[in-house]
Amino acid sequence: MPELFRFYGMRFFFYSNEHLPVHVHVRNADGDAKFALNPILLIENNGMKSKDLKIAEGIIEENTDVINNRWKEYFGDKNELK
Repeated sequence: MPELFRFYGMRFFFYSNEHLPVHVHVRNADGDAKFALNPILLIENNGMKSKDLKIAEGIIEENTDVINNRWKEYFGDKNELK
């Protein structure tokens, strides 16, 4: 499970068997969520507070290029960005 980074008690990561569309998982002490990247969109929330979701969305927005590049490095041709 590739971890991208940690901010404000939140862990941003991919699972090793991911699929398109490009997305990132976020987990903190309260729960977890999944965001699509292109465009940034909350796909799923399991217990994270709305203020934490907003913080996570901002972090994702600031790091979209990093996340897209890490996705491409990790998954390569298997899940090529379109």
